[in-house]
Order: sequence, then C-alpha cells, then structure tokens
Amino acid sequence: MPDQPAHHNPSWRPRTVMTQSAILRSGFMETCEALYLTSGYVYGSAEEAEAAFANDGSRYVYSRYANPTVSMFEERLRLLEGAEACRGTASGMAAVFASLACFVKAGDRVVGSRALFGSCLYVLQTVLPRYGVETVIVDGRDLDAWRAALKPGARAVFLESPSNPTLEIIDLAAVAKLAHEAGAVLIVDNVFATPILQRPLEFGADIVCYSATKHIDGQGRTLGGAVLGTRKYVLESLAPFLRHTGPALSPFNAWVLVKGLETLDLRLERQMASALAVAHFLESQRKVERTLYPGLESHPQYALARRQMKGAGTVVSFNAGHGKDDAFRFLNALRLVAISNNLGDSKSLVTHPATTTHSRVPPEQRAALGIADNLVRLSVGLEDPADLIEDLTQALEKI
Repeated sequence: MPDQPAHHNPSWRPRTVMTQSAILRSGFMETCEALYLTSGYVYGSAEEAEAAFANDGSRYVYSRYANPTVSMFEERLRLLEGAEACRGTASGMAAVFASLACFVKAGDRVVGSRALFGSCLYVLQTVLPRYGVETVIVDGRDLDAWRAALKPGARAVFLESPSNPTLEIIDLAAVAKLAHEAGAVLIVDNVFATPILQRPLEFGADIVCYSATKHIDGQGRTLGGAVLGTRKYVLESLAPFLRHTGPALSPFNAWVLVKGLETLDLRLERQMASALAVAHFLESQRKVERTLYPGLESHPQYALARRQMKGAGTVVSFNAGHGKDDAFRFLNALRLVAISNNLGDSKSLVTHPATTTHSRVPPEQRAALGIADNLVRLSVGLEDPADLIEDLTQALEKI
C-alpha cells in the first residue's frame, strides 16, 4: 500500500477497526469509503513516471499492482487479523495458490492436512507436484502423523481448521511448533473461523489466507480473497508473484468486502447462536445419524475448539438418513433453505459435499475424510432459528 495518512488509532477495539480503520478519503471528504474504479494513474511528467516505477510501491501506478479501494480492504483486514501485511486476491483459491506458489520451488516438500476443501486438495496433490514439489498428506488431528511427515524437513505446512466439510479442529500451536522445528512455515486457511473467532498468528502460524467470498462479504455478492503474513514475506515473495501473475482483486469487489467487514462480528454472533440451536435440534433427531458442530460437547475436538476459538462458527454438518437417496430427499424437500455450495451467507444454504464441493475427490479418500454419501453441510444464516428448525423438521420427515 503506498504511503498515505493512516486512519487508525492503535487503541481502537475490533468493532471500531471494522467500521473506521484504513479509510482513504479523497478531496471530497466523503463519508462512505470511496470506490476508485480505475485501471491506471497519470503522472505530472515523464520524470515523475520514471520515479514511480523506480520506487515500486511509493505510489499507485497500475491497479493490477495496487488500488486505493483494494488498499482500504487490505489494511482493514490486516489490522483486524493483527498481521504485518496483507494482499487481496481475486478469489479465495487465488489466495490459497498464491500463498504457496510465491515461495515453494522444485525439490521442496509441502505437508498438508487431509481434511481440506476439494480445490485445496487439488492444488496440493495435483498442481504443485507438476512443478516438482513433493506433497505429503496427513490426518491433521494426529500430531504423531505430523511429526513423522515433518521429520525429513519441509518448506511449508498447509491446513484448514475447522475443516470443510467435517469440521475437524487442528491444534494450531502444536502443529506450528512441529512445522518450525522442521524448518517449515505454517499456512492456515482460516475461512470457517474468520479473524473474529480465531487468529492463527497468535498460535504460531506464519501465513493466513481467506476466501473473503464467504463470511467477510457474507451476503453472496462477490468474490475475493486475501493472504496475510509478515511484511518480509508479503513484500519479497507474495507481492511480486501477484504483480506478475495477475490474480488482482477488483476495486468494486474490494469495496463490497470493505462494507462487509463493518458487520462481520454482528452477523457471526447471530448466525452462531442459530447454528447452535440448529445443531442441538439435529442431534436429537432419530433420522440424523451424526451431527458435527464444534459447539456441541459431542464433537471429538470440543475442548480444543473452546481453547482455540472464540466461537464455534456458522456451519453444521450432519448425516441425514442412510445414503445418498435419503440425503437428496432431504435436500429436495427444503423450502426455506436453498441448495448452494457457498457458505457464510446471510441466507442459510445447504449442499451435498460428496457430489459438489468434494465430487472430484476419489471415493476412498472421501470415506477416509468422513464425507459419506448421506453427509449434508448446512451454512446457517440470519433467519429466525425457529423457522429454520421448522423447515429442517418437515424435510427430515421426507426421509
């Protein structure tokens, strides 16, 4: 971000940071953050243009490199996360790929947790090996598995916690310690938790990435992503990679995400209360084999989730009936909750991971991950929880 007066007070609390920080006002002194829809910038002279490019980062020169609206989003998220630097990307998967590709090279090893979003698994298991990067996948809950995989050394460790869609919780502090002992940096995909519920850097993580498309936008409007880390990593590794490969965040999308950050914690608070009520309801239903939610005492990592997170999140996964047919009957009977593979939205959304988000994952691998043919992932929105429970009740009756 080019040097400009920072609209921020270090004593501000998160709620104030989300509404007031990193505002770059123009000469019109607008109340709302300005939307700078421009691809390029002009210079007063040829000498000024020469100086701008010679001192890369001193001013805005091209919106693929930096843009005032994108800078506002990056700086606000940086302050909320407690990171040294942040860069926005066109999507969450652009953030995931860039977080690794900007510094790993042929001959390096990357160790990842097995419980990942399908596209993340594709990056680790298919894309990186094409460029000579060895990847090893482990059960993220098993510290001995991490220890064994990291014993030969590694360049990077990649994980998500809670995981998509089975909501596994990984001990971030323990894995960070093992990663650093092996000479690796720890990258955490924090999309399910958001910076409100979990700040991985506080547990020893080195890099955090987001799909801002999810809770940060929170209303299903636009795509975006972000990568956060040390100033050295961002400026020396990430920024050049983004600049030259081009996954730039649109200024309009960045503006939407800036506005989404203003209400992030308020939405999460309401959605989590509803998610817990829905999880308790599902756990009591005889047509539901298993309910997964980190806020339930029945969750395998309930104690870890309480220690590591400030809340259990907005996603509930459960096994409806006894197979794919039962799961589809349930999904097709829903009247209020819509079928969609997105999550973190103000509207409640439901999907069948085995045939959508993880459909490209081999069946045996899905089985090992606990993604059964009757598993359903429910992203709880801002509706009245009583209405959601009524809709779930009538849909379960169709099984």
